[in-house]
Amino acid sequence: MENTAIERQSKKTDNNANQTSYYVSLTIAIIIGLFGVFVRFVPDVIPSLGQSTFLFSLIANVAILVASFLAFKVVFAILGFGSKKS
Repeated sequence: MENTAIERQSKKTDNNANQTSYYVSLTIAIIIGLFGVFVRFVPDVIPSLGQSTFLFSLIANVAILVASFLAFKVVFAILGFGSKKS
């Protein structure tokens, strides 16, 4: 008896989640976020900077917002939201 199984073509996926650029972008977002967290506590560690608490908090909040925006942008790109697919 002869094997009559039909040869199937390989399945093609559009999975692009393993691209290096996504991981680099997420790493940069994490570094910016950690910078924001550490800047927030600089006046607590160095008492002479106690007068500049508002400035350090402002810088920290902006850094965390930028990092969050970048991280959400990359995650949504990985998930495929907002991409122009034909």
